Formats: sequence, C-alpha cells, structure tokens
Amino acid sequence: MTNRLSLSAILLFLFFSASSAQHNVRTERISGSAGDVLEDNPVGKLKVYVYELPSKYNKKLLQKDPRCLTHMFAAEIFMHRFLLSSPVRTLNPDEADWFCSPIYPTCDLTPTGLPLPFKSPRMMRSAIQLISSNWPYWNKTEGADHFFVVPHDFGACFHYQEEKAIERGILPLLKRATLVQTFGQRNHVCLDQGSITIPPFAPPQKMHAHLIPPDVPRSIFVYFRGLFYDVNNDPEGGYYARGARAAVWENFKNNPLFDISTDHPTTYYEDMQRSIFCLCPLGWAPWSPRLVEAVVFGCIPVIIADDIVLPFADAIPWEEIGVFVAEKDVPELDTILTSIPTEVILRKQRLLANPSMKQAMLFPQPAQPGDAFHQILNGLARKLPHDGSVYLKAGEKVLNWTAGPVGDLKPW
Repeated sequence: MTNRLSLSAILLFLFFSASSAQHNVRTERISGSAGDVLEDNPVGKLKVYVYELPSKYNKKLLQKDPRCLTHMFAAEIFMHRFLLSSPVRTLNPDEADWFCSPIYPTCDLTPTGLPLPFKSPRMMRSAIQLISSNWPYWNKTEGADHFFVVPHDFGACFHYQEEKAIERGILPLLKRATLVQTFGQRNHVCLDQGSITIPPFAPPQKMHAHLIPPDVPRSIFVYFRGLFYDVNNDPEGGYYARGARAAVWENFKNNPLFDISTDHPTTYYEDMQRSIFCLCPLGWAPWSPRLVEAVVFGCIPVIIADDIVLPFADAIPWEEIGVFVAEKDVPELDTILTSIPTEVILRKQRLLANPSMKQAMLFPQPAQPGDAFHQILNGLARKLPHDGSVYLKAGEKVLNWTAGPVGDLKPW
C-alpha cells in the first residue's frame, strides 16, 4: 500500500509538471542532427522511373477490395500514387537512379481485413518476369537499382507467422533489390541489410480529426489498448509477443498507474493525447501502428521489442524521444518509468511536439514536405551513387530463378 501511494504521489507530481510545461516551451529541435535530416528535400538528389505494369498487379486489386486503402499495409498503394506526380519521377528510364515496380502484394484480404500473403511470392515473380522481359534495366543489375514496397508483417518473407517467415526467407528474386518495409529487426533473415524501414500506414485525416487542444493535461501515466493474449493462434500464451504483452497484463492489470485494457474505446486517440507514456510492445511482429500514433499524439513511446529496427532510424532520434524497455524487464516497467526524471520526460515531450517529427511518420494526401514519402526518397538518395558491384557484365547472372518453395513457382 505504501508503494502504491508513493507511486501515486510521483504520478501527480509528473502530471502537474507536464501540464504547466505545456503552457511554456512547446517544441524543441536537436540542432545539427536528426532535426535537420528530417527536413532534407530529396528533389534534385535522385530520379525514379515508375514501371507501367498491367492493372492486375495494382489497380484491379484495389478495385476488388477498397479496404486496402485504409489498412496499416497501405503504404504500397500511396507510395505508388505519390511517385506518379512527384518531381523526382522521370519518364526517361535511361536517366533513372532507381526503378519502382508498383505492386500491391498485401491487397488480398480476409473477410476480417487481414492480408493473406500466400499469393504474394507468385505475384512478385510474375511482375519481375514481365519487367525483365519487356525492359532491359532489370537484367543490367538483377534488381540492384530497383526498390519494392513490401509492408507485410515480415516483409518479403511473405508470411504472418515468424517461424514460417524465417523458413521461407526473403523471396530469392528480391535478394539484390532494396526493400522498403515496415518489418525491422536486427539479425533477422527477413531484414536485408540495405532495406529501408518505414512506419506502417495510419490514416492522417482520421487522426487529425481527433486532435484535442494541446493544453489539455496528460492525466494518464501509462496507456495501452490491444491484445495481451492471442488465444486463437497461441492458446498457451507464451509465443505471442514472446510473452511480453502477457507480462504487462499479469503484472500491471491492477496497478493504478496503468490504464491498460483489451477494449478499444471511441476515445482511443483522445486518450493517447491525455497520456504521458504509451506502450508499444511487439505482437506477432515487432512493429505496430501504435508507434505512429504515439509520436503523432505526443505520447512518449515505450518500445518493448528487443532488436527492433525503427522507421527512418537514420533520421528520427528514437533514443531521444522514446523509452526502450527490454522484454525481460517488463515486470519492472512501473519502476523504470517512475524513475525517469521529470526534466527528461518534459524534454521528450518537447521533441515530440516538433511538427517535423510527426510529419515524418505519416503518408498524407496530398504529400507534404518532410513526410514519410520524402523520408523514403531521402533514404534512397543516401544510397547513391550506386556501387560498381550493382552493374553486371553482359550475360552475367547472380539470382536463382528456380529457388524457393515449389508453390512459389506456379504461374500467377
């Protein structure tokens, strides 16, 4: 009881400090480092050629199921649309630095809205065969100057269960390409060293419609809404989220500092704006839209996902704006968070209030300077000029077109 009272006293102190600070210094930049990189303008630094593929690879899939526009994997669609009108686009492939293949591999949804990855490898193979047959550019590099947006749970491993994703590995034909993907985890077979890790799609208009006045006090210490157990796919509860979410629930379900539940209220976005810390634990994959939501709503993200590679990690100062908690340390989460000095919390809040930090996590329509589209382009520009090893000798082949599961080799 004494411990609970002391924690409550700390909480009240933090609430009043945070509330008063919101009326004073609202934003802060990290001068000369990430704050400047976020505002880089990629125009003039690269040229991108967008292949015109048959609509069965993109537009027809979207026509069949418009839900693809709003799910968290929609970056593949909006990146395509952005590039079509972007000043970095070139209609002359001979002057291109990068080639984009607009394919929507996640736009195959179950009735409940979950993407089915099983056709994706065949779709990718089919598109690459078409590109390599109709244009000369793939064969010059076998895809090393091409990029693909692959926002599946485990990227181009094309499976939503980690064990099977690891077993599959990255689709062999994409081994030389640059993968733009939401999945990011160090030392993992589904993350290629040259990949660009991006945030999942979160609807900007919907989020902005739920903004509350910035001077509303943050009266919730720790906030989380979501699953703690996945009883359908992990009935014993030890595999889902590697047990981290279960540990959050078992240790803190009755803790007054923690507002956690499986319920998803209509005030979800507003509640995040009233919170100091927002938990961002891994689920089946290490990433989730909560990370985007936390940054946009100024709630300090508590990242619980060992070895995660965060979106645009070369531009966003995650160590400065977030809190990292090892999965094994979840039972100590209350002690860890209440031990953070008030001045550190206030500085993280000021950095999160920087508009460029929020903009970098979103795919707005229309595009805005410094948004996620531009961060992707900056990531591609920073990989230029291409190394000499990108280009192959005439007739040279590196990729194995017959590698991979037999099912992937069937026509699509």
